[in-house]
Amino acid sequence: MTKRRMIASSLKFLVVVLAAVGIACPALADEVKVGAGAAPVENVFNKIKEPMAKDIGVNLTIISNGPSQALKDLDAGSVEAAAAGMTFADWMAMMTKEGYAIPDRGAYKSRVIGKDLVKVLTNKDVPVKSLSKAQLADIFTGKAKNWSEVGGPDQPIVVILGSKIPGTQAVFQNQVMAGAPYATGAVEGTTAGDLKTKVAATPGGVCLGPMSGVDASVNAPEVPEIGRPITIVTKGEPSGAVLKMLDYIRGQGQQYIVK
Repeated sequence: MTKRRMIASSLKFLVVVLAAVGIACPALADEVKVGAGAAPVENVFNKIKEPMAKDIGVNLTIISNGPSQALKDLDAGSVEAAAAGMTFADWMAMMTKEGYAIPDRGAYKSRVIGKDLVKVLTNKDVPVKSLSKAQLADIFTGKAKNWSEVGGPDQPIVVILGSKIPGTQAVFQNQVMAGAPYATGAVEGTTAGDLKTKVAATPGGVCLGPMSGVDASVNAPEVPEIGRPITIVTKGEPSGAVLKMLDYIRGQGQQYIVK
């Protein structure tokens, strides 16, 4: 091979390499920051985070501060999307009830990306197999003080509520408690994971959580279906990286998402 041909061949190879790098780099650089409540974190985002990075090169940062803070962060521009386990209308109503002045409701673009069932978790020393809607209302409003009143052992009921799962608690309050207030004197927790840990360690403890929280560390009695959609919101049309994530959730990511 002549020197001229060797140089030409080397240049051609270099062009191919640079073109490949140029194509790959944008995919590797894609990143999405999402603020979210318990349902989307546990049932969608935690499930797709690692495989999505491997499959399509989109890196996901999850800010798990609950739906209220997620929407505020979206308005402030510190996240690209916010997600919650409730309808868009219920989310807006919750923010209004909390006294948050929504800058421009018409600027939000919402999509449903999944569905979650609200589960009731108890300490394993409360082996109740099922609870009716009326019994659940009595437990979480504080009307029932002892598990023996709802078919359980002679054990005080300890309701544990979470400051970071207002969406879960609002759905349960509307669908089960007819809007009645939660029990006064309830133990305070934060995230769904924190509540589950507290319930597992608290005799007579009970809390709410996403269906992904059911495992051998707690008891999960059969309860009437309490469902809610998982909604994601952007300000204006989603960015290219967010669109890639949404396409992944609807398509390839379905194999990882909790049904």
